[in-house]
Amino acid sequence: MATINKNYLKLPGSYLFSTIGKKVKEYSEGHPDAKIIRLGIGDVTLPLAPCVIEALHGAVDEMGREETFKGYAPDLGYEFLRSAIAERDFKKRGCDISADEIFVSDGAKGDCSNIQEIFGLDNTIAVCDPVYPVYVDSNVMAGRTGEYDPKTERFKGVIYMPCTAENNFLPELPAEVPDLIYLCFPNNPTGAVMKKDELQKWVDYANKHDSIILYDAAYESYISEDDVPHSIYECEGAKDCAIEMRSFSKTAGFTGVRLGYTVIPKDLEAGGEKLWPLWARRHGTKYNGAPYIVQRAGAAVYTDEGRKQVEEQIAYYMGNARIILDGLKAAGYDVFGGVNAPYIWLKAPYNLTSWEFFDHLLEKANVVGTPGSGFGPSGEHYFRLTAFGNRENTIEAIERIKKL
Repeated sequence: MATINKNYLKLPGSYLFSTIGKKVKEYSEGHPDAKIIRLGIGDVTLPLAPCVIEALHGAVDEMGREETFKGYAPDLGYEFLRSAIAERDFKKRGCDISADEIFVSDGAKGDCSNIQEIFGLDNTIAVCDPVYPVYVDSNVMAGRTGEYDPKTERFKGVIYMPCTAENNFLPELPAEVPDLIYLCFPNNPTGAVMKKDELQKWVDYANKHDSIILYDAAYESYISEDDVPHSIYECEGAKDCAIEMRSFSKTAGFTGVRLGYTVIPKDLEAGGEKLWPLWARRHGTKYNGAPYIVQRAGAAVYTDEGRKQVEEQIAYYMGNARIILDGLKAAGYDVFGGVNAPYIWLKAPYNLTSWEFFDHLLEKANVVGTPGSGFGPSGEHYFRLTAFGNRENTIEAIERIKKL
């Protein structure tokens, strides 16, 4: 008789965004004339940059000619893309990362969830709270986290690091030493960032205790302040303790195209074993590579013109962030983020729970956001809005909220 992986049964309820989708669908069916503005899921709205479209068309034409046709991609990704990444994302920032330490994939979400496969089930993990749900859920599915405690809304085998207004939404070094530490900065959902000296403390901590940092830098392109590192490898000693993951989804609007990458330094070890060969084996065994067409589109982002076009799109979204931030402040809300990240984190008024505020906004303003409690217990009474809508809808949504 076939059996199931019972670890999946430990997951509490539905995935956050599935629940949101169900609620919005039910409301829409009962109010067919409502004009609902969605500032919840972090999906982009601007079309792909012209340089990306041109590269896609060119690559499609190549696939139609025998002499330029491409089949399976190299396991790590095409050298032309990995070299561009190494030069533009790392060497220009003083980071000693080479092209053969970069693994091209179809997005950071998959890498963030799959990276745990190369570590033992006896490893303890530490996550920020609130946190991107994928970090915890993927470890639950693997059987690494123990049972779920509905009273505390936490898994017993996870070290939660509360990130609240009192500590500027930055985690404190845990007294109980974890084996794996998930960090995401600029942060999803709070929009908080770590200055370089703060991030260096985590690198020093990890090296002291032989922990591995899994660093999600999906939103590094939105950093606007000079003293905020774009990569953990800007910190001394990070190559000895850190894996970094990045995405083209928000940087270049590739949410529907799919492209990302993970950096594993060649000399990085855990338990006396180098991690690069393990991830290379996992990558080659379970993945056939991002399509050639998509990798050509990714390489276009690193040209001078491509960089200019992508930065214009990022500036557009951060303009939305400023509209949301200023509008909510003017309406009397406690607001955070929105400066180095496309997310705005606000305190729900009148001590409403996150879901109560979600329902209130949906019913009274026809605006959809994301309840903070969906990111963890410390997110209760908070709410996330994204800057990825179009300008007209963003302005209208904030005007509606201000009138509540």
